[in-house]
This record gives sequence, structure tokens and C-alpha cells, in this order.
Amino acid sequence: MTPVPLSPVYRAETLRKLAREEIDVLVVGGGVTGAGVALDAASRGLSVALVEARDFAAGTSSRSSKLIHGGLRYLENLDFKLVREALKERGLLLQTLAPHLVRPVKFLVPLKHRVWERGYIGAGVTLYDTLGGARALPRHRHLSKRGAGKVAPGLADDALIGAIQYYDAQVDDARHTMTIARTAAEQGASVLTRARVTSLIRDGERVVGAKVVDRESGAEIEVRAKTVVAATGVWSDDMAEAAGIPAPFTVRASKGIHLVVPREKIDLDTGLILRTEKSVLFVIPWGRHWIVGTTDTEWDLDREHPAASQADVDYVLGHLNAVLRTPITADDIEGVYAGLRPLLAAKATSTTKLSREHAVAHPVPGLVIVAGGKYTTYRVMAADAVDVAVEDLGRPAPSSWTERLPIVGATGYHEMWGARHSLVQRTGLPIGRIEHLLQRYGTAIEDILESISERPELGEPIPGTADYLKAEVVYAVSHEGALHLEDVLTRRTRISIEERDRGVTAAPVVAGLMAPLLGWDSHKQEREVANYLARVEAERSAQAQPDDEAANASRLAAPALLPS
Repeated sequence: MTPVPLSPVYRAETLRKLAREEIDVLVVGGGVTGAGVALDAASRGLSVALVEARDFAAGTSSRSSKLIHGGLRYLENLDFKLVREALKERGLLLQTLAPHLVRPVKFLVPLKHRVWERGYIGAGVTLYDTLGGARALPRHRHLSKRGAGKVAPGLADDALIGAIQYYDAQVDDARHTMTIARTAAEQGASVLTRARVTSLIRDGERVVGAKVVDRESGAEIEVRAKTVVAATGVWSDDMAEAAGIPAPFTVRASKGIHLVVPREKIDLDTGLILRTEKSVLFVIPWGRHWIVGTTDTEWDLDREHPAASQADVDYVLGHLNAVLRTPITADDIEGVYAGLRPLLAAKATSTTKLSREHAVAHPVPGLVIVAGGKYTTYRVMAADAVDVAVEDLGRPAPSSWTERLPIVGATGYHEMWGARHSLVQRTGLPIGRIEHLLQRYGTAIEDILESISERPELGEPIPGTADYLKAEVVYAVSHEGALHLEDVLTRRTRISIEERDRGVTAAPVVAGLMAPLLGWDSHKQEREVANYLARVEAERSAQAQPDDEAANASRLAAPALLPS
């Protein structure tokens, strides 16, 4: 199938279509689980729509640690099933489903205690290497203190007495989520962002659809569906409330923050995993940067815009600097982001444990709610949710086959990567640029290269960043569903966290590239830039506040993103 461009024309046609046709499955939520549900259902031949109140991956799914991993620390809790399942998914993503977006990353586990710790952790990592079945990554290796010093010269002398190095994988979570949604559209699903469900439609006990407001125009439509699947993460309880029923389980929000610092500031040739009193802290290579995180704190404030406070930043810096030879300072920080993890919380009448495992509920006919889980196992969660949703259709449906369904850009990627020097010769672009584009678009790089061929100026870098081309902004609008400046600077690219000015320099240029494609006049263009700059200022202000309450208040000072 040919990838469907998620263009402004596609969006307008989708709105008209959903207003007049009943569908089999309406998916609410455009995070990785919702996108996965839409893909799973559409690939089984069901008629499907996905609606998302903001942008693809606008919540949790763009603010993770960006790891595809089995959860090494879950072995300590004897969660063998969860780890095995996640490692299988890691292998599928690396080799088949998304090899252009998921790639290996090395991690070093520093050892502080002699004898017992090496045996204890080594046994766990050995199990980690073998639980996933056929290995997609190299096995771990043990390092002496001297050996560890060669790959991690930036660690302080007293930070370790030896180490174990193992492999996991990483992903650009927002790009991956959006690409899953594009793949769902390729399979026939109708996908729609900036479309908020305001209420569920009932026919007696049964849920038969939802009222949806187009947040771009303010128009409301009724979407009729045989079943509604809510994959709304930390908003899961709200969906039960919208149905007028008790929540089948409670989802609590746990805030995690990450810092982005320049690669040259930490002298390591490997990622790092450090134990803290609460959990673990990752130091993850990310292009020209390191991502350092995360925290794990209860959050009951604004869910759309969780804010990092000064206390959060100090916590991460404190644990990182405890092991570094040369400390990182607040001035070294390029970007900060905060996200909310949806954790299942046990209720008095339930035996559900607090965990990262997922749950699927079918509380009334026509409504399925899926929540919990971890990013890596989104596909399993989606298949489980669709299996339950099919019960409402009154007819059988094929079994899930998404473990064999590569996402857009994956098919033929390995061959194109192997022949990437021919792309250099054909286009004149540097090899580093071609590799960066391949690892963002896979075989869809041809669309980018074609646009540059037609308009050579689109081959120029966006001012304020060396990593992204102007052509990528145009493509974000014409093919990837971007509707606002924030969508491009924060999720289609990562300029908002990778550049020290958080994208302030890039913003006017990016808005200018988007304007003719979205029909913006000069007033709308200026407003988009002003909204974005206000958001940056509000986030910076929040990060200077001492606690969550003050940080939340500062973050909410930014104006809401509203249509002109």
C-alpha cells in the first residue's frame, strides 16, 4: 500500500467522512497505545477512526526516556513474563517493525561492591540476554575498573570498582507514534488530531459513539461506532466518567523529568544506568546530546502540561554528578521535559497491583478501556484491546498480525541503508545528513529528497539548528499531520529540547514554511510564534520554581493553543 499523506486536505475529508458513516471501532487517544489499537484494528479489516484531542504523542508518548527495553530492573521483582514479552517486542521493533526508528544502545552498569554484586547483577543480565528468545543484540560483557575507564573516562575514580556493559534499544518516541498512526491510515483507518471527545453517546446501556469537537474550527460532529476503545493514559478515569460508570480501575499519574545536555559535557562512550534510592537513572546517548532521567513522583496537578521544577532538576543533577569526574551545572542544560506515566492503581475491590503491566476493561457494551503498560509493549496492549473490542461487533474478525506488519518507512530500509552512499552521490548531501534522514524517515526519505530536488532551498538547515532541514517542516505538514508550530518544533523534530534556546530562533522560519500549506495569514503566523515563545518562557519559569505547585502555576501562565 502507498502511505497516506496526513495533509490538510486529508483532515478535511476525514471530518466529513466521520460525520456521515458508522464505523466498527472508534479509538480515543493518539498516544502510542491508541495509534497501536488503530493499526491493529484496521489491519484486521475493521473500519476504524482515531481521534486525538491534541497532537499525536502530545502526552506521555513524546516525553518518555525514549528506550525500547525489557525492563532489566523488573527481574528483581521476578516479573519474568513482563520482561520476556518486552524483549520479544524489542526484537521485533529492531529487526522488522521499525528498524529505521529503533536502534541499539550500549549501557554501562557501574559496580560498587566486590564479589556479590557482580554475580548478582551478572546473573540478571545473563537472564536478560536469553529471555527474549532469538537475540537481536550482542550479549553483555564484564569489565574491570580499568576496562570500564576506557569506555567511561568521565566517571569519578570512586564511582565504580568494575562494571557490566549490556545492550538495549532506543527510539524517537514521538516520531514512532506518529508513524504508527500513518501506518494505520495506510491500512484504511481515519486518523484525526485536534479532535476532542466531549461526551459518549449511549443507546440504553450500550455506548454507540462519541461527540467530537474539531478544535480547529469549533464544529461538533457525532461519530457513530459499534465500539469505542479508550486509550487515554492518565485520562482513563475521565472516559469512565464520560460513560457515566464507575472507573473499572484507577490510573494514577507519576511524573518523570529528563534533562538534555551536550554530548561533550560527559566523557562517555556508552550509556549509563545508575541506581537511586527510588529507581534508576539513565544517561542515554541522543545524537549530539545526552538525555538524563528520570524521576518518579506523584502528580495530581495539570495533566496536559506537567512541569519540571527546580527540585526535579536538582535531583537529577545531584545523582548524575555523584558519579562524574567533572560535574554538570545548570548552565550546561540545553533542554528539560516532563511527562506523566499512567500507572495502574489498585482499588479496594480489586487485586490489581501497582505495576507497569496493562489492563483491558469492558465495563459496558460498546466501551473498552486499556491502560497501564510500558511503551515497549504497546503492540501487545493494542492487540489485547482489539480482541476485547471485537466481542461487540457481532461478527468474527481475524487475529492480530501486527507482529509481521512493518510501519511506514521500514520495508526496504536495511537495503537502502546499505546503499546510502548512492544517495550521497545522487543528491550531493553529506553522508551524515543522509544517515540522519534515513534514521528518521526510512525509505520515505525519497519524499524528502524529491521535495529538495524540486525546491533546492528546502535542502538548507533550519536557522537555529544544524540537525533539521527546511524540507522536513514542509513534510511534517504535507504528510505527517502537523497543524501547529509546536507540533513541528516539539514532536516532528526535537528542536524544542535539543537547542539551547528551545527553538526560539527557529520558530519564525518554521512558521513561515508552514503558513502557505495551512492557509495562515500574517496574523495567524505571528500568533503561532507568540504562543510558542510564551510556552518556552513558561517552561523556563517553571523550572526555576521550588516545587510542583509553583511550577504548575508558572507553566499554566502560557496561553492555551487556540484557533484564531
